[in-house]
Amino acid sequence: MRCPLWMLLAVAVCSPVWAKKVDLDYQVRLLPATGQAEVRLTLAEGSAVRSLDFDLGSAGLYSGFHADGQWQQQGARGVWRPAAGTTHLSYRVKLDQQLRSGAYTSRITPQWALFLGDQLVPPARLDQQDGTELVARMSVDLPEGWKSVETRWPRIGKDTFRIDNVSRLFDRPTGWILAGELGSRRARLGETDVTVAAPVGQGMRRMDNLTLLTFVWPHLQAVFPRNPSKLLLVGARDGMARGVTAGDGSIYLHSSRPLVSESGSSSLLRELVQLFAQIRVRDDSDWLAQGLTEYYATELLRRAGGISDDRYEVWQARLQKQGSKVTQLRAEHATGAQTARAVLLLQALDKEIRIHTQSKRSLDDVTRALMRLPSVNTEEFVQISESVLERRSEVLQSKVLR
Repeated sequence: MRCPLWMLLAVAVCSPVWAKKVDLDYQVRLLPATGQAEVRLTLAEGSAVRSLDFDLGSAGLYSGFHADGQWQQQGARGVWRPAAGTTHLSYRVKLDQQLRSGAYTSRITPQWALFLGDQLVPPARLDQQDGTELVARMSVDLPEGWKSVETRWPRIGKDTFRIDNVSRLFDRPTGWILAGELGSRRARLGETDVTVAAPVGQGMRRMDNLTLLTFVWPHLQAVFPRNPSKLLLVGARDGMARGVTAGDGSIYLHSSRPLVSESGSSSLLRELVQLFAQIRVRDDSDWLAQGLTEYYATELLRRAGGISDDRYEVWQARLQKQGSKVTQLRAEHATGAQTARAVLLLQALDKEIRIHTQSKRSLDDVTRALMRLPSVNTEEFVQISESVLERRSEVLQSKVLR
């Protein structure tokens, strides 16, 4: 059936190809002396945006607002209505952030800075003119003596990056950002540019991390078929929180953390699995998210040849002991014991699927199906698993799921 010409023209006019592109530039100046950064937003044509309604939070991180046009701040909200023509909004943001223990989750020192790009520009509701597309870039002005900056975004010039997130209408910097005198190691894994970076003298084992990622990568992509253009792994030591935290397209790893612990688990691989899987759960189904993360963090290492059979059996025995007293998996936040029991259940499900499908299918097929959903609960997980199995699952009749 042929479409009328007017319908084709209407579709073409609505296409993003015909959208008016308006530059949105973020200029970031790092200020080690005050523990802050100065951020300046520049819209090439302010009339393209009716308003930006920012969520400033309640921690008082943002201050010193100056705007062309109208700026209204009330409580945790700040609304900018830009002036016509080239227009600006500037402010300062506190980068130094600490836990109660005193450890930094975000820090700027005289030699380096490590923070989440999400901090620089607060989330906002964008109200823009129809047929407009904002083209966002970020440039970073480094203090004197600082050599470079790394982000999870593609570099388009000296210390300048293109910010483009297809899942958001309002593009803003996200993910970990590291600046200063840095040491970096790079590799192309699959279709992804991987960078491991840390400030010089912070004890980061860059080549060790890159080697582990190289071994695991083919197995990671076989389960989670994603091809991000870039992955950034950053680390530091002095004063930083002793943990591992994933950001958008990036991971922070404290320099002292082992790549693989004595128990055979890997914090780095756990965060990598979460970054690639992006499985969101609801309705007291946190056991599923935590269980899949822990299961694949070790399973991928085993598939890559990083765990011997006897060491794998020791890990199995530890799970059995840790999860032996668990009678219920359903909870808003899974405990360590519940996660151990969840891993055992997932292992049993994987074995059941492989047996009944003559190894043509596995838990990997269930996981890939879960990745396609915006969110999932326990009942939906059971339905998908039994669809892959093509029969009722005996494993999933367990009382711990009721």
